[in-house]
Order: sequence, then C-alpha cells, then structure tokens
Amino acid sequence: MSEFLHQFFFGIYPYVCFAVFLVGSLIRFDREQYTWKSDSSQMLRTGQLRWGSNLFHIGILGIFFGHLFGLLVPVEFWHAVGLEPAAKQMAAIVGGGAAGLLCLAGMVLLLHRRLGEPRIRVTTRPMDLAVLYLLLAQLLLGLYSITESWQHRDGGTMLKLVYWAQYIATFRGGAAGMIVDVAPVFKAHLILGLTVFLVFPFSRLVHVWSGFAAVTYLTRAYQIVRSR
Repeated sequence: MSEFLHQFFFGIYPYVCFAVFLVGSLIRFDREQYTWKSDSSQMLRTGQLRWGSNLFHIGILGIFFGHLFGLLVPVEFWHAVGLEPAAKQMAAIVGGGAAGLLCLAGMVLLLHRRLGEPRIRVTTRPMDLAVLYLLLAQLLLGLYSITESWQHRDGGTMLKLVYWAQYIATFRGGAAGMIVDVAPVFKAHLILGLTVFLVFPFSRLVHVWSGFAAVTYLTRAYQIVRSR
C-alpha cells in the first residue's frame, strides 16, 4: 500500500493536479469571467492591506521563481556556469528562507486583517479561508524543510527533487522512484504544493493568470477603489 501511495502521489497526482489546473482555469475563464478577480476588500478596511499585500506578493513571487528556475533548469546549465549542487543548495536555503519569511509576515498580516475585521470576515467565502490555510501550511512546511536541507548541504537531496520535477515536466517514467528516500517533510511539501494547483481554478487565485498573461500588469498603477 505504501508503494502504491508513493507512486500515486509522486507519479500520477502531479498530472491530475496540472490537468485540473489548466482545464479548470480555461473553463472558468470561458464561463465565469465575472468571477475572474481577486475580490479586493480595500473598501472595507485599508489598514494592514498595503504592508500585508506587498510583503506577501514579494515573498510569494520570490518563492515561485526560485522553485521554477531551481527545479526546472537543467543541472548541466548550473555546472556550466560554475555553480555546484552544494552552492546551489545554499543559495536556495538563503534566498528561499528570506522570501519565505517575507511571505509569512505578509500572510500573518492579511489573515489577521481578514479574521479580525467583521465586515471582511462576513464577505469571506469558505474557499478563501481554505486557500489561505493551505498556503500557510505549505509555507510553514517549506520553512521547516530548510532545517532538513541544512543537515544535508552536499546538494544530494536537492538533486533528487530536481530530477523528479524534470521527469514529471518532460513526461518521463520513473519520476516517483527518484524521491523514495527523501525526508517526509519534502514529500508533504510536494503534495501540498501540487494541491494548490488542484484547487487553483476554484478560488480567487485565478487572478494570478492575469498578472502573468499581461506584461503591462507589472507596471500598471494601483487600482483606485476609494479616493482619500
């Protein structure tokens, strides 16, 4: 049973999550465009929003691109530029830890604001809280995994995770076998991370698509919800 679950979560579950992520996002955009938004609560309370939102988004973008390049860029490229696995892992520990702490600070502020303000709490959907708690758990697991990475600074475990991600991304068999012996915290982190993609189309997270789809989104002015 444990072998079946391992094969399912790390060999099959990724494709289930990414299929739902892509197809579900497309269907929602086609059928429910009026729900394709972040549902700003700025009108209800401005306090903590700027600090919380900025810290959270800076941190989450650092984490996202760190994982994207760290896991999917071929190992040969890092060797070519003179970055050995141990050095790459230390860069991931320092950079990922800093981004994670920024993201955590922002998330705590946003959670306190959402749960502490009655008007915002009333407009909060169950899926909103589910996603927030899922992201919080994933973030805490990621930060905790740094303690495990610190004990294995040779980069060996990191390479196993890199090869697993690249096997999944290129539809090669045997991906699950790459991470059979990695620490449970890494496996839990992977499962929760994949689950974020699974619930993505059913939450307000879909507004992330708009940010990556339009280059001008990065330089646009703040949306003015209420004048001072």
